[in-house]
Amino acid sequence: MSFTSRRDFLLKSGLGLGAASLTGLLPGGGLLHAATAADLAGAAGGDPLAPKAPHFPAKVKSVIWLHMNGAPSTLDLFDYKPDLVKLAGQDVPASFLKGIKTSTQGGVGKLYAGKRDWKQHGESGHWFSDLVPNIATQSDKIAFIKSSVTVGATHDISILKLNTGDLSPGRPSLGAWISYALGSANPDLPPYVVLYNGKNEPQAGSVNWNSGFLPAVYQGTAFRPGPSPIFYLERPDLRTADQQRTSLDLLRKLNHAGAAKHPSDTELKARLRSYDLADRMQVAAPEAVDLDKESDATKALYGINDETSASYGTTLLRARRLVERGVRFIQVVSGAPDGQTEITSWDAHNDIDKNHSVNAKMIDKPIAGLLADLQSRGLLDSTLVVWTSEFGRTSYGQSGNGRDHNPWGYTQWVAGGGTKAGSTYGATDEIGLQVADKDKAVDTYDLHATVLHLMGLDHLKTTFLNNGRSERPTVVYGKVVKDLIA
Repeated sequence: MSFTSRRDFLLKSGLGLGAASLTGLLPGGGLLHAATAADLAGAAGGDPLAPKAPHFPAKVKSVIWLHMNGAPSTLDLFDYKPDLVKLAGQDVPASFLKGIKTSTQGGVGKLYAGKRDWKQHGESGHWFSDLVPNIATQSDKIAFIKSSVTVGATHDISILKLNTGDLSPGRPSLGAWISYALGSANPDLPPYVVLYNGKNEPQAGSVNWNSGFLPAVYQGTAFRPGPSPIFYLERPDLRTADQQRTSLDLLRKLNHAGAAKHPSDTELKARLRSYDLADRMQVAAPEAVDLDKESDATKALYGINDETSASYGTTLLRARRLVERGVRFIQVVSGAPDGQTEITSWDAHNDIDKNHSVNAKMIDKPIAGLLADLQSRGLLDSTLVVWTSEFGRTSYGQSGNGRDHNPWGYTQWVAGGGTKAGSTYGATDEIGLQVADKDKAVDTYDLHATVLHLMGLDHLKTTFLNNGRSERPTVVYGKVVKDLIA
C-alpha cells in the first residue's frame, strides 16, 4: 500500500477499524470536514467529553427527543375541538384567519373534522382520539403544550429549526449543545445518539444532528437499525486485535503530534477522541442495541410483536437501553411504518385518516410502552421524553380529505422528570388553527430553553465564542416555560 501524504496514510491505515464507520463520529458526517471553533484543550484531562458540572442541580439526566417526522395533525390526536366538528364542511370564518398573511401550500379549504372518536382519560382529563388508545393510558404522565408555534412551513427548514433553532444549516443541534455543556456520562458510548426506524436516513440527514460551529466531537452519532449500529465498526476477520491495537497506537501518536502543532484544530481532537471511542464501541454499541436479553413481556410492551409497530418499538427499546447506559441525548426520528411503500411519514396532504391510522398504530404502543417501562424501572424521574414535530396541520382541509402545514398553532408534549405531569399549557383557538393566547405561544427556542433548564443548564449562560460572537443555543430568543416545570 502506498501513501501520497500524511492525510492519505491516516485514511488508508484507519480502515482496519472501519474508517468509514467514523463518518458518524467526525465533523459533518465526514472524515475531513474543517472545524473552525475555538480550542477546548482545557477540558478535564484534555478530553473534550469529560463530564462537566451543570449550572445548577439538574432535574433529569437524559432526554429522549421523539420527532414525529412529517408533522402529524394533533387535531386528530390530542387537541379535541367540538366547534370544528360542528362547522365541518363550511368556509373558515374570517375571524380565525386574522394574522395569517398567506396559506402554506394549497390555499384555504373547507373546515375538516376527520372521523375520530374522542374520550377523556386519567385524573388529568386529557382528551385523546381513538388513534392513540395506548398513549391515552399514560395520560397522567404527560404535560401538553397546546400553544406551539414555529417559523417556516416546509419540512426541511422547519425540521432544521426544530433541531438547531435556525432555518438554514450551520448551527449546532440541541443535542450537540448538551454534549458540549455536560460532556459524556459513559466513556464507552457517545453522549448524543440518533436513532431511526425504516430503511432510509431521516429527512435532511445529518445537518439535524451536526455540531455546527461547536467542535466536531459534540455532534450526534447515528445508530442504524439492525444489529450493526455503525457501518464497519466490527474488526475485519483477517485483522487480529493486536494488529488493530498497533495501528491505533500509531495513529494516536501521529494525531497527537499534529495536535501539538495545531492546538486550535478541533478536527484533530475529534479524530483522536473518535478513534479511541470507536475502539471501545466495538463492544459497547452492539451490546447497547442488542435486545436478546430483554424479556418477551418487555418486547410486547413496546409492540415489537406487532408487524406495524415492530421497528419503531425496537428503536424505543434501544433508546431506553441507552438511557440506562448514561447517554445524555437520544434523538429518535420516526420513519416509514413497516410494510408501507406509499406512506413514508406523517405528511398527509390527502387521505389523512388512512395516513394517520397507519402512523399512529406504528408509534402508539411503543411510546406508551416507553413511558410505562421507564417508570417501572425508576428511570422516568431522571429522563425527559419530548414528543415533537416540525409543525402541525391545518383545521381546514386540503385535497378533500387531507390537511396542510400549520406553523401557527399545534400540540407537543413532554413527560418525565421535572415536569408537571397531567397538566396542559396554552391552547389553540376554537377550531385549532392558531394559538389562542399569543403570550403563551411556545416557539422552538422556548422548548429548547426548557429542555436545557431541566438538564441543569441556563440557556443564557450556555455560550460558545464563534468568530468573535458569543453564541448560545437559543440564538437571541427563548424563555423557560416555567408552568411546565414541577
